[in-house]
Amino acid sequence: MATPSILHWQRLTLVLRHPFRLSYGVSETRHTYWLRLEDDLGWGEATLPPYYGVDLNTFEAFWEQRARGGLYLPQSLEEVPAWVGDEGPAAARCALEMVALDYLARQAGQPLYRWLDLPAPPRLPTSVTIAIDTPDAMADMAWRMRAYPVLKLKLGSPEDLACLEAVRSARPDAEIRVDANAGWTPDEAKTYLPRLEALGIAMIEQPLPKAAIAEMGQLQAMTHIPIVADESLQTYADVEALAAAGVRGVNVKLMKTGGVLNALRIIRRARELGLNILLGCMIETSLGTTAMAHLAALADWLDLDAPLLIANDPFEGLVYDAEGRIHVPERPGIGVILRQEVEHG
Repeated sequence: MATPSILHWQRLTLVLRHPFRLSYGVSETRHTYWLRLEDDLGWGEATLPPYYGVDLNTFEAFWEQRARGGLYLPQSLEEVPAWVGDEGPAAARCALEMVALDYLARQAGQPLYRWLDLPAPPRLPTSVTIAIDTPDAMADMAWRMRAYPVLKLKLGSPEDLACLEAVRSARPDAEIRVDANAGWTPDEAKTYLPRLEALGIAMIEQPLPKAAIAEMGQLQAMTHIPIVADESLQTYADVEALAAAGVRGVNVKLMKTGGVLNALRIIRRARELGLNILLGCMIETSLGTTAMAHLAALADWLDLDAPLLIANDPFEGLVYDAEGRIHVPERPGIGVILRQEVEHG
């Protein structure tokens, strides 16, 4: 007879290397949860930024309910979706699913991507994020990041165009992507387009509010620069609306979509609908980011730089080379190991 497993969780405080300012506000720390089975047989992570409006305490309530009396773990991939269920916050379900997938892939002695029958993750470069600041400060940060070929600029301030000009002057060689985090109005976005094109911007991520899907499609019709939806993509159903509107791509993140298996469903449907794929992350540790990196072969672009932005990542997982290309560990499961003593947040 199967023996139930005990589930543990720990709240961690992540310290950011630099104040992280975007259109919603500024943060110097973020909170995340480390979820793990007894004897460290499987690990998961759950986090969401404050602007999603989800109380992190609801994560604990969900796990408390699921863990009451012990967990009888799934024994195959096919059992995982029903075992996780569709109740509770998406990020909390993501962490629970990660625990199961990590456990099963470890039991099989295979890296997660191989156990999921996915191609080996290619060594693609990730974008590296520069938060909103003054034009001079953003240009200085871009120069200090000169080893990285792809930059992602957070925008959503009155100085957006000046910041772009300054960064392009500092890094004429860089591929520059911009992310307004829903911070522009349609009129602002239309006004900015000619200059964005002249500056050789490679991607515009979530320029308009979450519900402005049709307007983002209209904006896409005005430019060759790919418009990529982030906040507007939360569920599988959102893929259909975004494709119908005519945006070029979607940013898929584990924490908002509910886990690896939902992310795979979304990616495959997006491909059927002709959309490009950006794999993204929240401010999270190498645990969550490495789990997503196992899907890298399915992506056109990567934005998996969260471990580079935090000063106290307790885990060792994916590795970045000198040019910002990712290297996914070949260890069984997600492949993450503990780097240092973890303190309660």
